[in-house]
Order: sequence, then C-alpha cells, then structure tokens
Amino acid sequence: MVVDAHVRLGRGREVSLELAELYSTMDELGIDQALVAPDERGIAVDNRAGNEMVVKAAAASSDRLIAYATANPWRRDAVDELARARDAGARALTVDSVLQGFDLLDGLVDPLLEFAGASGWLVYVRTGTPPNALPLTLATLARRYPEIPFVMGRSGATDFWIDAAPALRHAPNLFGDTCYAPWDTVLTEFERDPAIGTSRLVFSTDAPYAVARAELRRVRDWPIDTAARGEVLGGTIRRLLG
Repeated sequence: MVVDAHVRLGRGREVSLELAELYSTMDELGIDQALVAPDERGIAVDNRAGNEMVVKAAAASSDRLIAYATANPWRRDAVDELARARDAGARALTVDSVLQGFDLLDGLVDPLLEFAGASGWLVYVRTGTPPNALPLTLATLARRYPEIPFVMGRSGATDFWIDAAPALRHAPNLFGDTCYAPWDTVLTEFERDPAIGTSRLVFSTDAPYAVARAELRRVRDWPIDTAARGEVLGGTIRRLLG
C-alpha cells in the first residue's frame, strides 16, 4: 500500500490543490491513501475552516484520505479546536512554526503536543526554514516528548539537509520525510546509517508544492530491497497512525 504522508488541500499563495485533482493524481500514480492538511490560511489563521475542510473530505473518502488537524498555538482556544477536529475524525497534528509565528522550543506549542500525545496522534512538523523550523531544533523538541512520533516534514530541504541525519540520530522518535530528497545522496545517507535506516523514513509528495509523480518515482528508483521500499512507501506511516 502506498500512503502519501503529507499534502495540503486548498489554495495557498502560489499553489493550490483541489480535491478532484488530488484524487486524479492518486488514481494515476497508484497512491492508496493520503494524509491531508489544511492550506496555508487554514494553518495560519483560519483553523476552524481549514480543519472542517479536511475532515469533511476525509469522511467522504471511503478511507482514502486521513485528516490532519491544526491550530495556531497563539490562539487561546487552540486545544479546544484540536478537540473539535479529533471528534470529527482528524487523526494527526500538523505544525508549521513559520506560518504560525513561533519558535519550536519556546513552549508555545507544548499544550498542543500534550493533546496529541494523549490522543495517540503523530505530529508532522515542517522544517527547512531558518531560524525557527530546523531539523536539530525539532529533534530537541521531539526528545521532550518521547511517546510521540514526529515526522520531520521535508527533512530540512534544502539548505538544512545536512542536519537531517544528525537530527534523526538525536531523537529516536523522529522520522524523516522523503520529499525533495535525492536518493543517491540524502536518502542513501539515511539508509546506510545504522542509527537511522529505511525504517525511519516515510514517503510524501508534499503536493502541491512538489510534483507528485517525481516524488514517487524517486522512491521507486531508489535501489533498496522490496520490503524496505514497502515500509517507506506506506508501512511505517500506517504503523505510526496506529
């Protein structure tokens, strides 16, 4: 089974992904499931509308879509918003400290992580933008919550790929994301490191920011054994989802 661990549904400032387009791409490429997050506005300010959009899409998808919930941690009702989304069917938390305007280590997001831990959720955190969304910063945060699986969105792409492997070594509950990463350099470094390996990686297209066909082809072209590829393409993220 192929599971896309992260797409953003809706309209951003420069890109958009509508539901019909997502389904068409999944059908064409043989992607069985996708975890869907709200668009940029839904993540930054309009959390209720963003969560309602992805939860509704997931509920009508016959299990093809799985909804991320989000809440800007500056909001006093952030945890209440996550609870509403969970009760409506959301199954994971997505965090973007750049869009939401906070530092991963300043304590602001901690109540949301505590909620995620109590709910049995994985947490996707986008990385790659300095100074407050970096792999090693996320690894430090992940070590504070060893019971929560964290996905290092984009694995620091692109300027901070160099920090992705050290981050994964530092936090055993942190998982790398394959999107944007060339298999002959970044992914192979992960694979060959005995402290990381393919079992610590999940596939995502990061649509609509990246080209889904290219992201899937890169993982399929990566010369690893069939069992390891199956784990990267879906087995690991399904386990993290429970």
